[in-house]
Amino acid sequence: MMGLEFKFAYDIGYFDAQALKKEKNAGLSAARLVLTLESAQRIVTGALKEDPTNPKTMVTQIFDNNQKLASIIIENDKQKKVAWIIDMRLFFTGDLFNGDGYNLSEGIEKQNNIIRNAD
Repeated sequence: MMGLEFKFAYDIGYFDAQALKKEKNAGLSAARLVLTLESAQRIVTGALKEDPTNPKTMVTQIFDNNQKLASIIIENDKQKKVAWIIDMRLFFTGDLFNGDGYNLSEGIEKQNNIIRNAD
């Protein structure tokens, strides 16, 4: 009789766990996030703390529409610069290097004839 009680308790716990697992998986989004010019502009404006209705820095082009690492071109006072958006949130304008030491920012600048400032 005690073995039967343990069996019922196990079965109930197992089915409850499976139901929770399915509910959790159903809540996960299967859609891939896509970076648009508008969403990139919101990220850049927020990171630079500019007025969202009248931003000074504009996103002019998106190169790699990857949700983990996206490269964009921003323009401020007619100066273009390569910038990076990581995980659809973090934004920075520094140089990015790959594992082999190749400067990815410099490569995009050369491909698009962007003259680097001697800051």
